[in-house]
Amino acid sequence: MRVCTLASGSSGNSLYIECGATRILVDAGISRRQMTQRLAAIGVSLSDIDAVVVTHEHSDHTTSLPRLGLPAYVASATAHLWREKIPELVEFESDRPFTIKDLYITPFSVPHDALDPVGFTIEAGNGSKIGIATDIGTATSLVRERLRGCTALVLEFNHDPEILLYSHYPWDLKQRIKGRLGHLSNGQASELLGTLIHHGLRRVVLAHLSQVNNRPEVAYESAFGVLRKAGGESDIAISVAPRKQAGEVFGI
Repeated sequence: MRVCTLASGSSGNSLYIECGATRILVDAGISRRQMTQRLAAIGVSLSDIDAVVVTHEHSDHTTSLPRLGLPAYVASATAHLWREKIPELVEFESDRPFTIKDLYITPFSVPHDALDPVGFTIEAGNGSKIGIATDIGTATSLVRERLRGCTALVLEFNHDPEILLYSHYPWDLKQRIKGRLGHLSNGQASELLGTLIHHGLRRVVLAHLSQVNNRPEVAYESAFGVLRKAGGESDIAISVAPRKQAGEVFGI
C-alpha cells in the first residue's frame, strides 16, 4: 500500500491511497485543479483514481467532489446532498465494511459536528492497515477499538490548548473547537496514540493541524514524547502532513 497526503487542514483535506491496481482518495477538499497538480507531483493522473470515499460533508473535505467525475462513497445520511451532483454515488453505513477492488474499507462513527461523520480503516491483502481519524472531538472507545492494530495512522493533531486560548478566534469558536464534537488537541491525540502503539505500527501522520492554533514542531514533540515513553521512537516514523502540497509518499 502506498499513501500520501495531498492536503491537510481547514483549507482542505485529501489523502491518496494505492494498492496494486486500486487507487482511491479519502476526501476531496481542494479544487479539481489543485487535486490534479498534487496527484501529478507524485506521478498519478486524476483519471487513474477509482473512487473517492468521504469522511463527512464539510467543505474542507468535499469542495471538488462534484467536479472530479469520480464515483463517490458517502454516508447514507449525507447522500441527499450529492444525488443530483454526482452520477455514480454509493452509500455506506457506519461499521458496515465495503470493498473497492483490492481494498477492504471499514467506516466507523466519530464525534464531530456533522451529519454522520466517520473515520476509516483501510486494509490490503498483504495485511497492511491504515487508520484515518482526522475530524474528531473525542477519542471514544469505538474509535480506539477500530484503530487498534494499524500499520499506519493518520490522526488529527488540531490545536495546542494554550495557543488556542490566546489566539484571535472568537470565544464561541474556541469552545466549538475544544468541545466533544470539535477537534482533538495535541494532548488528546497523543493520549489516543499512546493506546494504539504496538509492534506492527510503522508510521504516524499528524494531520489537520490548525494554521493559527498549532505549530508543527509542537505537535511533533507531543507525539514523539508518547513514542519515546513507550520505547517505540526508533521503530515508528512520525511526519506532519503539509497543508497545501503533497506530502511524502510512504509504503506500508
